[in-house]
Amino acid sequence: MIDESPKRFDRVIAILIQLQSKKVVKAQELADRFEVSLRTIYRDIRTLEASGVPIYGEAGIGYSLVDGYRLPPVMFTPEEASSFIAAEKLMQQFTDKELGKHYQSAAFKLRSVLNSFDKTRINELESNILIQPPSEKLFNESLPGTLSVLFRSIADKTQVELVYKTFNSEEVTSRKIEPVGIFHDNNQWYIMGYCHLRKDYRQFRTDRIQNLKNTLLEFSKVHEPLEHYLKSKNEYATTPVTIRVDKTVAKYVNYDRKYHGFVSEQEVGNQIEMNFMSSSVNDGFARWFLMYADYADIVEPESLKSRILELLGQYRLRIQKSPD
Repeated sequence: MIDESPKRFDRVIAILIQLQSKKVVKAQELADRFEVSLRTIYRDIRTLEASGVPIYGEAGIGYSLVDGYRLPPVMFTPEEASSFIAAEKLMQQFTDKELGKHYQSAAFKLRSVLNSFDKTRINELESNILIQPPSEKLFNESLPGTLSVLFRSIADKTQVELVYKTFNSEEVTSRKIEPVGIFHDNNQWYIMGYCHLRKDYRQFRTDRIQNLKNTLLEFSKVHEPLEHYLKSKNEYATTPVTIRVDKTVAKYVNYDRKYHGFVSEQEVGNQIEMNFMSSSVNDGFARWFLMYADYADIVEPESLKSRILELLGQYRLRIQKSPD
């Protein structure tokens, strides 16, 4: 018996919209999105075909619409229309100026197809939603189109030339890179790419780019997806660390513990025991731990305890040497 419920109708329409939004869509991708079986997706595809939608399918590749086939835009739900406001506010604060302008232009086009009720709803929400800007600069202000240049490079598979100031040595170098992808982590935007100067994959913080331009040079090699390099980046040598934090302050530790290799936690009496795999025990982790040291204990390793005492001793000397 064929399910003709409203839920199925909505899913079939959503499948059609996804087919229009991508060149190729895999059946498993649709099954995962709608949390149904592959058999259900196959049945929905047959329903679209029976309705006259020209779908081309190839085993092992996926489904696509025949070139030239398009339907008028589907009306947005009130919730979908409202989501534009949050997206627009985020784009204004967390992307560069040029990309923000492009999104604003696209948002005007989206609003133009809304009905009067949804337009009124958005206008009422717009002045009552505020997203504070990040505390640190995400981009060099003299380069307003950083993300646009990088997006073009990734899509066209062309190299970019950049002038970059390294974080540790403040050295300024000119280099050509092949951007693999862009990601946001720890309140910063990063580029992951193959660097011709270093002959290896490197990541670059966008705010430290001093100059950037596209070239006509094609990529010299085929690169893996971005996730592959991010996974490799996290596979550096690590050291197991266990600390116990008073329950009264554990919630504050939770805010940034993921940046220090947090793995798991459990209750131990009046404390929360937290386990980490840290790649920087004696530097990054030790200095972070000092923020909570008066409410925390180190279980392991012993070397971390020694490092904390060393840092405290160095600070004691600084205080003793400082002028009154």
